[in-house]
Amino acid sequence: MSLRVVAPGGVGEVAEGDDLATLLLAACDADGIELLDGSIVTITSKVVSKAEGRHRVGDRLDAIDDESVRVLARRGPTSIVRTRLGLTMAAAGIDNSNVTAGQFLLLPEDPDRSAVVVREEVLARRGVNVGVLVTDTAGRPWRNGQTDIAIGAAGLVVLEEFAGVTDSYGNALAVTAPAVADELAGLSELASGKLGGRPFTVITGREDLVLARGDHGSGAGALVREDGADMFGLGSREAVVRALAASDARLFGAPAASGDMHIAARDTFGAAELTEHGSINVAVTGPATATLAGVLAHAFGWEAHASPDGTEVTFQPPTP
Repeated sequence: MSLRVVAPGGVGEVAEGDDLATLLLAACDADGIELLDGSIVTITSKVVSKAEGRHRVGDRLDAIDDESVRVLARRGPTSIVRTRLGLTMAAAGIDNSNVTAGQFLLLPEDPDRSAVVVREEVLARRGVNVGVLVTDTAGRPWRNGQTDIAIGAAGLVVLEEFAGVTDSYGNALAVTAPAVADELAGLSELASGKLGGRPFTVITGREDLVLARGDHGSGAGALVREDGADMFGLGSREAVVRALAASDARLFGAPAASGDMHIAARDTFGAAELTEHGSINVAVTGPATATLAGVLAHAFGWEAHASPDGTEVTFQPPTP
């Protein structure tokens, strides 16, 4: 298998109202790049935002608040937020590079729809069936640096499903699902670069990922985990605050299994008894430790009940 990625030049500055399909086709023609059935086109979110007039002036912090549904973590001037698109990004993906001083760009309103428009226009004008990705740059937990990811998609498999497939050793794959749209986005950035004025790339070699004409697929939304399904849905400090405030229980995920709750109670109180009925008993020494038990129960989705004499707390799974 081989992959080929090319980034046509000569696009120039993109302005509000520009037709992205026109710019793409003109750039490909100028560089002798032929779009074929099964080609995958990537477009940077920056030029999508510019073409769609997603620029703004004023207070950047206000814009971040407007584009966010909640803050996951904040460290000084840096905020990691969950955007209204479901993306987890620094500063809601708002960008103030390569724009007029005093302006900044918001992410596209609906990047999946933006990808659909370009795909349909390419089909109408050239008669070829391509997949389209809208890409943006993001950091990753536990990793330095940034890479490009897919925030919009049309006509493309974004996740390859291998669950249930058997490997060459006879082992069944359980949860293997390569995020191929993100992998393609990272590949495209290697060809286009950050400062070369090449907002499009054309990738060939993965025609198997391109869907049939008229089938736009799930979009990039399929790559976003729902609230509560991500083990890192809050920053470490923010998780402490939410637990102490007994708020946003859904962000802590589904109620913990009894084994996990037992370990947490033991690590917190030094000793914990797991009963045959599935409850967990811990000794407490007063109101402060009883309150601590309540905080722990909230974070793990369990219930904490103090004994009448205040010397013991029993953790019980949530009432169905």
